[in-house]
Amino acid sequence: MLRGLDIRDMLIIDRLDLVFQPGLNVLTGETGAGKSILLDSLGFVLGWRGRAELVRAGADQGEVVATFDIAPTHPARAVLREAGLPEDDELILRRVNGADGRKTAWVNDRRCSGEVLRRLSETLVELHGQHDDRGLLNPKGHRDLLDTYGDLGGLRDTVRAAWRDVAARRKALEAAEVALAKVRAEEDFLRHAVGELDAIDPQPGEEAELDTRRRMMQSGERIREDIARAAQVLGHEGAEGSAADALRWLEGVAEKAGGQLDEPIAAIGRALVELDEAASGVTRCLDALSFNPLELEEAEERLFAIRALARKHDVLPDDLCDFADALRRQIAALDQGDADLRALGAALSEAEATYARAAEALSAARKEAATALDRAVTAELAPLKMERAVFETRLTAAEAGPSGQDEVTFSVATNPGAPAGPLAKIASGGELSRFLLALKVCLTGTDSGLTLIFDEIDRGVGGATADAVGRRLAQLAKGGQVLVVTHSPQVAAKAAHHWRVEKRVENDQTLSTVRPMLNGDRVDEIARMLSGEHITPEACAAAEALMGG
Repeated sequence: MLRGLDIRDMLIIDRLDLVFQPGLNVLTGETGAGKSILLDSLGFVLGWRGRAELVRAGADQGEVVATFDIAPTHPARAVLREAGLPEDDELILRRVNGADGRKTAWVNDRRCSGEVLRRLSETLVELHGQHDDRGLLNPKGHRDLLDTYGDLGGLRDTVRAAWRDVAARRKALEAAEVALAKVRAEEDFLRHAVGELDAIDPQPGEEAELDTRRRMMQSGERIREDIARAAQVLGHEGAEGSAADALRWLEGVAEKAGGQLDEPIAAIGRALVELDEAASGVTRCLDALSFNPLELEEAEERLFAIRALARKHDVLPDDLCDFADALRRQIAALDQGDADLRALGAALSEAEATYARAAEALSAARKEAATALDRAVTAELAPLKMERAVFETRLTAAEAGPSGQDEVTFSVATNPGAPAGPLAKIASGGELSRFLLALKVCLTGTDSGLTLIFDEIDRGVGGATADAVGRRLAQLAKGGQVLVVTHSPQVAAKAAHHWRVEKRVENDQTLSTVRPMLNGDRVDEIARMLSGEHITPEACAAAEALMGG
């Protein structure tokens, strides 16, 4: 509910503080007094696109503050959470328009964009008027209005989920087709490459091992002669044999040496052990250096083959094994590709059938809701003196999508036999106002916390019809809030709260103000609307009769 509107230096308003109430709130006044400026100011703080120049002449900036009360379940809270803005039971919107044209906005004292204001406004206020293309006159919103009227949210959610499933399965099929086509284009290369890799069968670490063996075999001939000579010197015919002889000789005379040979004998024993290990190691090296010349050739051929494959495929030699596995997987996918495509195609067909069933169920439910809405609107048109008019909710086939496969348009025929057409094009000004009001009365039960604004929706009607319009507006306002800008005394008489918009001149400057109409003031204002500038006793009596009716 809109609780307050504070306006500073906007057009011909210097300072204005309005406090609105639940129920039917009516704004009246002479043409040009500034009623439209109030709506322009409200639209400005809500982020709507409107007049470019709003700042009052001579002022540095204009400012509008709108205060709303929002219930715990109000949809505005979801917008606040998504935008990361403070959330409370009181929602304060503030927007400033500088004289240079710059606009700045705040929500609950936090800076925000005009886009956030517009998204909030969709949950806070709904404007209806003869030139309003954001509300009931916009055919783009008719399908959503019908779905909400018929309580078709569950069916629509089912259709939306089925559509997402179709889209996901179609995307998977397309991706598989692209991937398979790419693999097929490389099939010859893949099979040839795998054949080469299988023929060599390189193993991780093999390249380094081959390189080490190759280097050893290449250097073996050059060092083997010296190693063999060293083995001979270390062996039984060399150092080891001499040391053994020395040890035998010393041990034979050790008892006669009085212990002086004990340490030398022990040292020679240790030396013999070390010499034996050295000789064994040298012998092993000689054995390792003993190779068939063909081994070197074979090792070099395999080493060069592995390195050539690695260069060809731009991978490290140790990664050739994993690379071969990856190629094999691609070939396996190629061999399995047609079967996979058939499976994905079958899944897509099943998803499309599920979507079609859900969309058909939604279409059937929409037809039932359309029939019910047509009956309800027709019943509302009779009291508005349009009993001969025909309202029809038309469903036509549309391209399948997340909201189903229907287009919904509200069409009217104002007289029997007259051609039917879109609501905004067929009805005249007064007729359009009554159509909109009848439709809104039927749809109002679907609204959630919206403040409804009707801008001279009673234009072109009078008498009993205007009285019926006023009664419908009062009905809409029950349990909610409706703001009406009107020139109709019959409508004003049904208000729970009444304000008069006036112009005054101060210091050669025209200013607009708003004054609450209470008791006798209200009678006088409605009498003025009935009789004109000169208020007569008869007009006052008629005003009182209207207010009491």
